Amino acid sequence: MNATPPSTPARPKLLLPALLTVIGVGVLCTLGTWQLQRMTEKHGFIERLETQAKGPASALPPSSKWASLDPAQLDLQRVEARGTYLEDGIAGVRTTIAAGPPGTRQLSGFGRWVFQGFRLEDGATILVNRGFVPEALYGAMKPASGPATVSGFLRAPEARNSFTPADLPGKREFYTRDPEAIAASLGLPGAPFYLEAERSGDGMTPPAGVDVRELIARIPDNHLQYALTWFGLALTLIGVFGAYALQARRMRTDA
Repeated sequence: MNATPPSTPARPKLLLPALLTVIGVGVLCTLGTWQLQRMTEKHGFIERLETQAKGPASALPPSSKWASLDPAQLDLQRVEARGTYLEDGIAGVRTTIAAGPPGTRQLSGFGRWVFQGFRLEDGATILVNRGFVPEALYGAMKPASGPATVSGFLRAPEARNSFTPADLPGKREFYTRDPEAIAASLGLPGAPFYLEAERSGDGMTPPAGVDVRELIARIPDNHLQYALTWFGLALTLIGVFGAYALQARRMRTDA
């Protein structure tokens, strides 16, 4: 009886895995490079903000040009607004402020941003985020009154996500800083942005405006971490293909 020769294991193909590896590494490295570019842009943005905070505030753009302005381009532009607070009430945006680092004193915990209408000298209306108030003290907050000069930062509307609770405009209670929706609840015309007031005093008297250092700390800056993740995945993919190719070579040698 003739013995049946042992079957030879199929040799792994390298062309398709190599092509997919090259494409995958290219995509991952592109994403990593893009994150490095975003990091450079973000650091330039933060440096601009720090420089602005040290100098005089610029004038608020005239209301006649608001319709043609891009709020995203104006976001965090330091400005000064002159006008009068409107005593039609306030609206609150729920938020949580983390405690500051050791040695700092600031209001923190669960509370609300206090928004109030502000009529500018040219007759237009803008919302001012006067600052943070702990929830236990919010019920005692009263509208500001009279003429004022407010220095602070223009802010673009805050975006919602799938986890953001529904606003309660009838109660003037919100979960995103949306100037048009908040203005509507106060019976005021909307503006494409709002003014986040700078902190004055020790920051412990509500409403506590934003400190530029706190504002910068709230700006996400994880781009280096993301870049290293993408580059690490690219190296991992190369390593996986290398192990696969080495195994294929051994199988050819043993055949």
